[in-house]
Amino acid sequence: MGTTRFPSGVTNSAPRTCLGNMGQPDPLKFHTYFNDFNTYLASDWVVSKTGTGTQALADGDGGLLLTTNSAGVSDAVFNQLVKQGFLMEAGKRAFFKARFKISDATQSAMQLGLIITDTSPLDATDGIYFQKDDGDTHIDLYVRKDTTTGSDSTSDIAELVDNTFITLGFEFDGKQTVFAYVNDVLVARLDASATYLPDSSLTVSFGIQNGEAVAKSMTLDYILAAKER
Repeated sequence: MGTTRFPSGVTNSAPRTCLGNMGQPDPLKFHTYFNDFNTYLASDWVVSKTGTGTQALADGDGGLLLTTNSAGVSDAVFNQLVKQGFLMEAGKRAFFKARFKISDATQSAMQLGLIITDTSPLDATDGIYFQKDDGDTHIDLYVRKDTTTGSDSTSDIAELVDNTFITLGFEFDGKQTVFAYVNDVLVARLDASATYLPDSSLTVSFGIQNGEAVAKSMTLDYILAAKER
């Protein structure tokens, strides 16, 4: 199979603009956060803990971040980027994708996605995120502007398996729909009209909580969030 070459470059910028002749796609079209966890800088994150859990880089192809809880019931570690850098807006598409695994798919609760800064993220009032409750293996998706009056959700879009990587992602189409993907396959869609679309700035978030007095762990391969400017 041959390689297609564009010696003069390729661009998505309009002609006669500042970056119109740069020869590569305009990196400013999207505000993007991506971490492949070849490095981990603790000061980038607000970490909410119950117990004495840890976060540390782990050996593995592609870079891995291992979060390990201490062994008490409901011990937890949740990471959130220090600043809330993503505001969902009509007319602006947004994307999120992460690959991860959990040591115990049943006796743990987990969450990852874009939510408001919250010291107890599992009950966050605003965000677009995936969550798994303690006691089952069902992954649920939430689009939430307010816990009681503006929350839309769909249950059991995928089953988590012990110590097995899974890729979860969502797309907000900039109109009124969030599309959910599991291992890059479209599995669900949720209403993201003004009633449900979060109107607060959100931040990249992930974490795990024990469902029993046994330490649980979450291994994150990568995490991506992007939104049109």
